[in-house]
Amino acid sequence: MDATGFTSLRHAATPRTERYGLGKALRERAPRSSLAYWDGSGRRLDPVTIVAMGNEGRVARLVPVRIGRMIASPFAFLRGAAAVMAEDFSRLPSTGITPVICGDAHLGNFGFYASPERDLVFDLNDFDEAHPGAWEWDLRRLTASVWVAGRQNGLAEDDCSDAVRRCVRSYREHLAHLAEQPLLTRSFERLDFDGLHGAATSKVGRSSIERAAERARRRTSDRALPRFTTEDGLPDGSGVGNGADGHRRIVTEPPLITRPDAAQYDRIAAALDDYLVTLPLHWARILGGYRLVDVAHKVVGVGSVGLRAYIALVEGSNADDVLFLQLKQARRSVVARFVHGDSAWHAHQGQRVVSYQQDLQTVSDPLLGWTTVGERQYYVRQFRDMKGAVVVDGLDAAGLADYAGVCGLLLAKGHARTSGASMIAGYLGGGGKADKALARFARAYADQTEQDHAALVAAVERGALPAEPGV
Repeated sequence: MDATGFTSLRHAATPRTERYGLGKALRERAPRSSLAYWDGSGRRLDPVTIVAMGNEGRVARLVPVRIGRMIASPFAFLRGAAAVMAEDFSRLPSTGITPVICGDAHLGNFGFYASPERDLVFDLNDFDEAHPGAWEWDLRRLTASVWVAGRQNGLAEDDCSDAVRRCVRSYREHLAHLAEQPLLTRSFERLDFDGLHGAATSKVGRSSIERAAERARRRTSDRALPRFTTEDGLPDGSGVGNGADGHRRIVTEPPLITRPDAAQYDRIAAALDDYLVTLPLHWARILGGYRLVDVAHKVVGVGSVGLRAYIALVEGSNADDVLFLQLKQARRSVVARFVHGDSAWHAHQGQRVVSYQQDLQTVSDPLLGWTTVGERQYYVRQFRDMKGAVVVDGLDAAGLADYAGVCGLLLAKGHARTSGASMIAGYLGGGGKADKALARFARAYADQTEQDHAALVAAVERGALPAEPGV
């Protein structure tokens, strides 16, 4: 493999059976029983410190909103604590197999979105932390999220264990299946609504999937117009955007939706022009037929709160031909420091997110691209492209096990699309040893997550960190 990550077509590929054997041999280096290990006593940094460090460089007025969202529950804390987990997992045994990983794999980062053909597909859908790294990190984070979610739903510990084992078994079995497939075959596999619905064995699980799909079908740019825009003049007198001359504008809802000043608006407009050159020519020509109407800063997510994220409304040949684009600030992945130290590997973090998203997803938003606004790097995507998530709250034991199994399967698919599938399959083997080990880990790390959440709540109560809950 050369510096670009590609191998030469002139070199023979290592046979699958040999790679499987190499993976199996890695059990000497990192026994499968080590997947169960967790001990929080040797942490280099406490979780509150890591969370506070993550506030650096964010919009200061939004930091209390970020903390307020993280203290809402242990699962909310987990969602915003990818950096805490990266620090923790870097100390754990690993096989050294490093495909492209999500870096933030948890139950809330899977969902519906539209394929280029406008079909509903279900896959990983958050890649801000995506980076080559240890496959175990993704699986550890996913299984811990399953246990935390199960407890939050009031499930028994045995039910949480069953759901985690289902998740790992699905990952292990599907990875082994894909490892036997031709590279192109595994690259084309995807999960649509029918496949996801058919995989659900519980009534609650099927109902949750149906509701998520229905929400996703309604989440389109044209349907967003009444929710996010008005044709009134600008009451704040800023004169920014086309709303000032009576055209459509994005409605502000401080502190979550705010208007950039005129200089920033102009910088964003120029950045959107630069973004077009990162698209395939066909899509660049299509978007070139739209004009920018308005821009607003819109807070999104939990871990992303405080990073710059803008929505841009563009209009085509008539007022009904509209599209919302999202520019989302991209910073260095929390995984990168543990792979490359302090050295920079990616020249543009927005390009990193786009590239690895396309690696991990079978089909992606055709309008994915990247740009730079001032000194900050962004990736760009459709804001409303039929996105919808399965609501984890309220899932019963069978529903959680169903959903955890689907997420494990999709994580395996993502890892198998890059490298190391045969070696990971060889390491995991055909039995349930890894399933049991990761169930023990998930329970221990769920305990740790609850303790970390409590520590963050205590820090807020004593005034060490500002918080605005419920925003």
